Amino acid sequence: MAEHDTHDRERQIAVLQEQVEQLTEAVTSHAVVHQAIGVVIAYGGVPPETAWDVLEEVSQHTDIDLPDVATRLVQWPRSAQPPPQIHGVLDSALKRRASPESGTRSSAEGSLGP
Repeated sequence: MAEHDTHDRERQIAVLQEQVEQLTEAVTSHAVVHQAIGVVIAYGGVPPETAWDVLEEVSQHTDIDLPDVATRLVQWPRSAQPPPQIHGVLDSALKRRASPESGTRSSAEGSLGP
């Protein structure tokens, strides 16, 4: 009986460790996505809700998972070069959402470079 209990506990520990790893990854991914929203806000001069929509569109049109798009955008200010795989799609998505009455500027006026 003790051997059975030990096996059950080991299995429970393994399941809990896997859940902790998944939660840690989810929290990290969530943080990076929020940072990327900030990059899009700064670059495109759009509100947070629009920045989220832009991220989703870039992910869909480039066939790159949203967390990967977010990671590339967050690295952009440090590298001083826009991510080539998403730069054009990002600019197009922002231009479609720019409107004179909303006060948003085009991405060409953004502050993060080319």
